[in-house]
Amino acid sequence: MSNSDSRINPRQLGTPRGGSYAAVPTSGDRKNRNKPARGKKKSIFEAYMSKEDVSAGLKRGELIQGPLRINPKKYHEAFIPSPDGTRDIFIDGVVARNRALNGDIVVVRLLPREQWKVIKPDGSDKETEATHESDVPEDMLGTCVPQEAAKGDAVSPDVIIEAQFDDNDAEHGQDHLQDTLAHDIKKLSLDTAEKVKAAGIGAVHRTKQEEVPKVNDPRLLPDKFLQRTAKVVYILEKKHSRAATGFIKLLADKNSELFKKCAMFSPVDHRVPRAYVSLADCPSDFVARPEDYSNMLFICRIVDWKEDSNFASGQLAKSLGQAGEIEPETEGILTEYGVDFSDFSPEALECLPQSLPWVISPGEMAKRRDLRKECIFTIDPSTAKDLDDALSCKQLPDGNFEVGVHIADVSYFVLEETALDRVASERATSVYLVQKVIPMLPKLLCEELCSLNPMRDRLTFSVMWKVTPEGKILDEWFGRTVICSCAKLSYDHAQSMIENPGKVFSPEELPPVSPQHSVAKIQQAVLNLHHIAQHLRKQRFIDGALRLDQLKLSFTLDQESGMPQGCYIYQYRDSNKLVEEFMLLANMAVAHQIYRSFPEQALLRRHPPPQTKLLNDLMEFCHQVGLEIDFSSAGSLHKSLNETFGADKYSEARKEVLTNMFSRPMQMAQYFCTGVLKDEILFRHYALNVPFYTHFTSPIRRYADVVVHRLLSASLGISSPIKMEKETIQRQAEHCNDRKMASKRVQELSADLFFAIFVRECGPLESEAMVMGVLNEAFDVLVLKFGVQKRIYCNALPLLGFHFQKVGRKPELTLMWEPERPEQESVSQEITIFTLVEVVLKSDGAPLKYSALLKRPSTEK
Repeated sequence: MSNSDSRINPRQLGTPRGGSYAAVPTSGDRKNRNKPARGKKKSIFEAYMSKEDVSAGLKRGELIQGPLRINPKKYHEAFIPSPDGTRDIFIDGVVARNRALNGDIVVVRLLPREQWKVIKPDGSDKETEATHESDVPEDMLGTCVPQEAAKGDAVSPDVIIEAQFDDNDAEHGQDHLQDTLAHDIKKLSLDTAEKVKAAGIGAVHRTKQEEVPKVNDPRLLPDKFLQRTAKVVYILEKKHSRAATGFIKLLADKNSELFKKCAMFSPVDHRVPRAYVSLADCPSDFVARPEDYSNMLFICRIVDWKEDSNFASGQLAKSLGQAGEIEPETEGILTEYGVDFSDFSPEALECLPQSLPWVISPGEMAKRRDLRKECIFTIDPSTAKDLDDALSCKQLPDGNFEVGVHIADVSYFVLEETALDRVASERATSVYLVQKVIPMLPKLLCEELCSLNPMRDRLTFSVMWKVTPEGKILDEWFGRTVICSCAKLSYDHAQSMIENPGKVFSPEELPPVSPQHSVAKIQQAVLNLHHIAQHLRKQRFIDGALRLDQLKLSFTLDQESGMPQGCYIYQYRDSNKLVEEFMLLANMAVAHQIYRSFPEQALLRRHPPPQTKLLNDLMEFCHQVGLEIDFSSAGSLHKSLNETFGADKYSEARKEVLTNMFSRPMQMAQYFCTGVLKDEILFRHYALNVPFYTHFTSPIRRYADVVVHRLLSASLGISSPIKMEKETIQRQAEHCNDRKMASKRVQELSADLFFAIFVRECGPLESEAMVMGVLNEAFDVLVLKFGVQKRIYCNALPLLGFHFQKVGRKPELTLMWEPERPEQESVSQEITIFTLVEVVLKSDGAPLKYSALLKRPSTEK
């Protein structure tokens, strides 16, 4: 049984792209509006409910709250998650959204059932789920590895476990998995139709009526064909920064009073409204020479949006520079996501040691275990400057090992309730861009006093274990220590030692090594750690852990200009895995310790299981394409994913596509305070499949780890109990979650920026790609060489026509290519899930925009 949909190619129609909005009513808006928009001072938006009424309505269950997600590609569509985990609630149109911006926590009222959205039963209506910030298809996959790699968000163990579960949802809502969309049929131009007729291709169109259930009244349809719709009645929390980058233009009506006072700000992000800005804030010659500013990026802050106005009121904050250049674009990204990149205040800097060079006092030394003579070293990306963690591994006479994880003792320098503590808690995380780091703490701490630099005495917090060669833990110790790292190894150095166990390394092949320890001793320690890590890792996966490795893009930058010269997929190797295993072990050990000691105040990290509806969609999809995947647990999913594929290139590509799909239903891991969640089952970490987990190993770049250090110290009786109450810890945990989301998004956008510039400067770029979704006049591909996803539109290709059909429930597109020469025949090409194709990425002319075009298939038999 196949339902089909042939299409002729109206190439002149181009690719649909939305413009920035004014509040023009959509069909949904018209339904839930009482007053017309015409005439002066008629309300366009409803007034917000009072705080008291909202509170009462939420208690009675008449209102629903949640984070607002606006579709970046169709800005009139927004969603909030349904509290029961079923299909998201749809907010149709700018008016129904009632001036809330992306990410805001809003309160909505459901509309009557007759206004609910009818979902087409063949799955052809794709926009039914919440759009998440990481709108993967047009964006990067995975996180880029920064040039300024902090062990950072590139390869740090716990990040790799969790980065994969941060919201990688499709731009068009999470129903992307089905990818069986049938869009509204475009009107075809006669000449194209005739051309197709001449080529002998029958164009069969389904009518609109056949696409939807026969009954179109939501009141008569079962729930499975409906999506609840709602309107925003209150904004609980303005999470969106209210800052946007964009361009300024003169108003269209030169005779209006407003023309003399205001300009129009048009944001690049179409989810933000256009705004009137005062001409007084614009450059002095803007009115006389507006064309000089057509490509100049500005930052505008949205200060108000009145009920009776289509447009918001904004205040121009500053001009950034030319669109498409690295620094202006980067500053825009940071500002939009509320990243504080200002200099640290004098009050914060006064909290640092003032007499330099700083030395550890004899009094402090006496309170700590002295490990300075031990063979301890760091393993990081070669460019890392903030070295949080060091490792040691000493063989004991009984054949077992003493393994240590030594973490920078940041809480010694950052004391509770100081000015520096306030800044760090507000920033909450360092932010890693491709070309630089925006640090959480001042450089003196990040790169000097706290960084575990080689041949320097440093204060640390250590977890040490007695373990068997097979990784069985016999004993555990926590405590404050002093170390002196004997070498700063890169992942490449450690990898080389693992791959060449018998090799004698010359001094030139390695970084400087402390004279107290030989290279051979360090190499043996690395090898021992590697062997133990292999056992730990194997056991973790036997115990049911899940890992989804997405392709991550790295850049090489020109030393002089800072421009991207090249890019490559980051390789995750045994040396990365070695560090990861011991960081996970330390984080789990500390989680148990602080929860035992402070059951009401522990700051832990939980990872909820996947969203049920999205998981069900994915199961259905796998069933359709004939893949046997066991979704019953994290471990079974991992096993299926790693056993379904061979080792050939095609299998590897298919695994990448599925890994990407599997990350979509995954939820974000979250910090929380144990005193606030009563049910221990909710503490679990789904991906790691462990009951308790926290972050302890990166206090230089994550504030959550600083709090955890304080809790650990108090649990050992080293310091007095933490001053924060459980409610304060929970608030801080939520703030850390918000900033982690923002920093992840900024990192992705930084990678997008550099990749778009790379395509512009070095393109067109050719690559193999694999199809990961088929729509009825476009398809999505994963570009394998660069790990980016792009949508390829049929109407941008030199086709005679194309034909969409479903074979069973599997979507297929047949493309009929125009012959290159008149005497040749048309070549047809089948496009379905997992088809390997050749694509070309090329710049679009507009700053930072690039398209993927399909290469014509070879006609050679």
